[in-house]
Amino acid sequence: MQDTTRTPPASTKLLKGILPINRAAALRDALAGISLASMDIPQVLGYARIAGMPAVTGLYTAFLPLFAFALFGASRHLVVAADSATATIFASRLSSMAAAGSPEYVALAGMVALQTAALLLLARLFKLGFLADFLSRTVLTGFLAGVGVQVSIAMLGDLFGMTVPYPSSRSLAQLVYVIGHVMHAHGPTLLLALVVIVAILGSKRFAPRLPIPLVAVIGSIVASKFFDFAARGISVLGPIDGGLPPIRFPQVTWQQCLDIVPVAASCFVMIIAQSAAAARVFAQQYHEDVDTNSDILGLAAANAAASLSGTFVVNGSPTQTAMAERAGTRSQFGQLVFAAVVAVVLLFLSGYLRYLPHCVLAAIVFTIAIGLVNVQSLKDIRAESPGEFALALITAAAVVLAGVEHGILLAVALSLMRHVRHSYHPHTMVLMPVAPGKPWQFMPTKPGAMTTPQLIVYRFGADLFYANDHFFASEVTKLVDTASDGLRHLVVDAGAITDLDYSAARTIGELIETLRARGVAVIFGRVNRCLRNDMDRHGLTPVLGASNVFDTLHEALAAAGVNSGAHVPDAL
Repeated sequence: MQDTTRTPPASTKLLKGILPINRAAALRDALAGISLASMDIPQVLGYARIAGMPAVTGLYTAFLPLFAFALFGASRHLVVAADSATATIFASRLSSMAAAGSPEYVALAGMVALQTAALLLLARLFKLGFLADFLSRTVLTGFLAGVGVQVSIAMLGDLFGMTVPYPSSRSLAQLVYVIGHVMHAHGPTLLLALVVIVAILGSKRFAPRLPIPLVAVIGSIVASKFFDFAARGISVLGPIDGGLPPIRFPQVTWQQCLDIVPVAASCFVMIIAQSAAAARVFAQQYHEDVDTNSDILGLAAANAAASLSGTFVVNGSPTQTAMAERAGTRSQFGQLVFAAVVAVVLLFLSGYLRYLPHCVLAAIVFTIAIGLVNVQSLKDIRAESPGEFALALITAAAVVLAGVEHGILLAVALSLMRHVRHSYHPHTMVLMPVAPGKPWQFMPTKPGAMTTPQLIVYRFGADLFYANDHFFASEVTKLVDTASDGLRHLVVDAGAITDLDYSAARTIGELIETLRARGVAVIFGRVNRCLRNDMDRHGLTPVLGASNVFDTLHEALAAAGVNSGAHVPDAL
């Protein structure tokens, strides 16, 4: 698999997620698309509930956006529709600006989708697909766990048949309210919700291919119609606008546009991270190339289509993509059939959604939400890296306590801080003898460590730049200060250094001069071409001396008067 941003031939710029395809593959994908629709239609209805949008807009996300991505995107597997993470991100902010489900709220959600499309288009024009790598898997796991907890709490009101007077952004207040009023729960509503939850979770364990959510939706609609659930105190959706989505531009004020820019930016980050991860996983599974920038263009088109068709932000959902793969789709043709099934539902069956109980939809959403808490991944992170586990928990807590919008910003900040920390304080080692007659080995740096009584071989595990050059100089100075009086040479193993900036070059140059005045010669070994170009450009080579720069560690040790053959592996 290759991750490429190349421009393909003109004949394949569009429909790259479908072509080439033959009749047998089209039939296979068509059947798989119908199967996907049976599993996914209840989910997109649930995502609309998470988003605070009218239920029918969930269906809208699986109509024109799917066509748009199939036309402009490159991934053969990515399903671009409503997603719980992005729905939660914008709902947490918009709920404080307008009443959920109101025309103003819908317009704001459409503008968020349009702004997200604009950001994605800019990312495509400037080839910013690499931004997907700046949200680490650790904090993404924590973020989604936090989203799962927040959405689960937000659904408790509908599950218990009560109205919670707090927006979804105030999870703790919602939880406290539900606990305090649990004795006022509506019994039939709670019982129906529990039956649906148990059925869905049980089917996931014992019969994962059965579309139990769809069965629950259809069964509850039939029961609601014949037994008049609304008259018995079980809340239902009520009248639903049928037909295909109207095409219109979202009408919001200029100030509202400015207020929701951070929301669109948060959705943009999540879309980039999740979509790229999902596309890469399935492309690798089927040994296909990844064209991240083309996928970003497809996502931009999909979100623009979502905005103009009166719905909300869409994302390349890992969960729905995995469902499509299990259903048997191997190209975007399957997603187009899924969209066609949605069109049939909109045209002929949407009227029946008025009988759908809120508690059934909440139960479906609840099972989706708890699935976002990947306990096994959290266990693995804790076992392998307690520090990263702490970052995941901090991110999850931020989502629940401060809101999703702040949580995604914290997730990005923590990912970048962790990367900077590794670069600022990298692993360093000294080549040391470990046993008589055995090859020398690199050991963690500590004061007094020496390779021989006259030599220190020091390895720095990162590029040298303004943030870590003083750490390099400080540690080398400490090694020299604590070395024996016979120290004559310091050999820097530069195998991990590929870049040197202006600040670092000046700091290293001053260090070389200082050590030379103390009678210690500095030699660089394993200097690659990129590093050598930087050393020449910044004037470090003349300070060091061209005769003290070598391609291999063996040559550097020989210049220090050491016969390395018996001590250093040939690879160095």
